[in-house]
Amino acid sequence: MSELQIRRAEKADLPAIVAMLADDALGRVRENAAVPLARAYLDAFAAVDGNPNQLLAVMTDRDDVIGTLQISFLPGLSLQGAWRGQIEAVRVAANRRGEGLGHRLLEWAIEKCRERGCRIVQLTTNKSRLDAHRFYERLGFKASHIGYKLDL
Repeated sequence: MSELQIRRAEKADLPAIVAMLADDALGRVRENAAVPLARAYLDAFAAVDGNPNQLLAVMTDRDDVIGTLQISFLPGLSLQGAWRGQIEAVRVAANRRGEGLGHRLLEWAIEKCRERGCRIVQLTTNKSRLDAHRFYERLGFKASHIGYKLDL
């Protein structure tokens, strides 16, 4: 029997989070699941965890971390000073996909954005992730903008 919970991530969750981030064609070249407690991941976790406008969350089933995402709460002047919730790094463990867990995780994140007074929830996804595009559109997200990134 499942005991799903969504909560703020803890340092002990890092190996599972990094493993999920690395578990696809794009992640395999960007992440290093062999060293999830490397200084870079530990420093990043500390920076996110210590920032009140960041929320790194995990979905668990009993003691197993089976999903993750990060929400950045962004203040802005546009839209009459509206706050935005920026959702990133959405992942569900490969062996749990197809159970509707991603949908539950995103609904939870959207509610957290509402609770923080956000007027917009936004996210980006890689152009190659066609299944993710369909997933986000089913949740009501619109592909209304073109995003650009510059690697430094």
